[in-house]
Amino acid sequence: MTTRGIYLILALGVIWGIPYALIKIAVVEMSPQMLVLVRTGLAAAILLPIAARRGVLRPLLTHWRPLLAYTLAEIMLPWYFINSAEQRLPSSTAGLLLASVPLAGVAIAFLMGRAEPMQRQNWLGLAIGFAGVGALVGVDIAGSDLIGVAEMSVAVVGYAIGPALLARYLSAQSGLAVAAASLAIAAIVYLPIVLLTDGIPTTLPSTGVIAAVVVLAVVCSALAFLLLFALVGEVGPVRATVITYLNPAVAVTVGALWLGERITVWTLVGFVLVLSGSFLVTYRRRLGGDTVDVVVTGTPAVGSPAER
Repeated sequence: MTTRGIYLILALGVIWGIPYALIKIAVVEMSPQMLVLVRTGLAAAILLPIAARRGVLRPLLTHWRPLLAYTLAEIMLPWYFINSAEQRLPSSTAGLLLASVPLAGVAIAFLMGRAEPMQRQNWLGLAIGFAGVGALVGVDIAGSDLIGVAEMSVAVVGYAIGPALLARYLSAQSGLAVAAASLAIAAIVYLPIVLLTDGIPTTLPSTGVIAAVVVLAVVCSALAFLLLFALVGEVGPVRATVITYLNPAVAVTVGALWLGERITVWTLVGFVLVLSGSFLVTYRRRLGGDTVDVVVTGTPAVGSPAER
């Protein structure tokens, strides 16, 4: 792997590991729906001009139906429910629960009729991963925030469906176009939702909250998408999956050091089990050959062939 590839992996590992702490800060003074609106609006304002200059938006127009479905599954539902869940759950727990997306992805693949044959290590990974989720929900959270867990479950399912929709209906489209258009659509949809639900803050948010939202939109959304395209082009889609396993570690570390969140033994146990299970469940052995990983999951799925 090149030095540039390593730097890109480390950068994305951090950039997609810190949103949970930033969300935790923002939802103290901002409604979940308002946070989605501002984040998607700012990110779309950055990415749309870039996509327009590259001429990649027009081919996407004929695929508006799967684009809408992808936007709903990958952005509109997950981002709202993660925001809402973090009003109840620690940011580190939210990050760890999202690491279980590959487990849900297996079920989604079966339902969509695109499942690969499960090998022994995949079944083992499924069992280990669900044991890790059980450790987090049943022991670490101790059943005290089941509403937050249910909301995170919606996000997990959405993040599992998103890549499946992308692979099946939008794989020939530019990832930049998909990212820019889906962010813009989400912002347009959430504008009336915010207005109708009185989601606008009654007072100007604090400087810390404004800074958190700007970083979420500019760095963790717009810049992160551009870095992902560069990473996929540099190391390929398979090696890019490494970021999936860095993000939860960053989320736990940032939550503890920055927000003072409690890390218990069961947090660490759940962390190890969920990541181990997610790795094994996405692990494939080629006949007579080496082993490989598959899809990047748990992160915005925008690495289409057009960027490779």
